[in-house]
Amino acid sequence: MKKLFVLMVGLFLCAGCSLILDKPEVKVRDLNVVGLGAGGVDLEFLVTVTNPNSFPLVLKGYTYDLSVMALPLTKGGMRERVEFPAEKATDVRLPFRIAYGDLWEILKRNPDASRIPYALVAGFEVETPFGTSTVPVSKSSEFAVPERYRNSGLLKGVSELLNGFRP
Repeated sequence: MKKLFVLMVGLFLCAGCSLILDKPEVKVRDLNVVGLGAGGVDLEFLVTVTNPNSFPLVLKGYTYDLSVMALPLTKGGMRERVEFPAEKATDVRLPFRIAYGDLWEILKRNPDASRIPYALVAGFEVETPFGTSTVPVSKSSEFAVPERYRNSGLLKGVSELLNGFRP
């Protein structure tokens, strides 16, 4: 009987702990081109994580899956440690690279440079005083190619090159 009582108290405490933890709120604020390299285009999402709890949470890592114009584009993850202070919002940058071959597939569809649709699905692995939890993130929106890349003629030149290969 004593073992049953201890087990019941343990289960009650575990259930109570999960009721005490409020999941952090994650919002995607921006998507930026940060560079062009030999391997592709480097981009990053700027996300804001708000920790509503009275104790800090720690990001241990994340995974992501990105689609652009309904094309599965890139997926991956990173082990990165970031602390989210109690009752505060913290900005986090999620870098990734799009290979030129994948960019080619997007450009073949002649996108409007000011409205390119994307979908991001991610999971943030967060360490709490009660254990580790995964916070899901899902964002669908549109991305505008920065003017500096449009005006450079790079986008127009690649699109014209693609048009030359069409039958």
